[in-house]
Amino acid sequence: MIGALISAVLLLIVLGVILWAVQTLLMPMVPMPAPFHTVISVQITVVCVLVVVYVIASLFGVVAPLGRL
Repeated sequence: MIGALISAVLLLIVLGVILWAVQTLLMPMVPMPAPFHTVISVQITVVCVLVVVYVIASLFGVVAPLGRL
């Protein structure tokens, strides 16, 4: 249980840094109008939240792993 909590915290830290890097460093490099920039930022955030929820749920045994793709 403690290992799962530590893994969840580390996952949140790593994904937070990646999300910050993408939105702060990479998004200004791509020239887009404001509405498209906002839509892409929201989509990136939603995908990261879904990944975090799924991984944390699998760490605590709520969902089964996806398996091989």
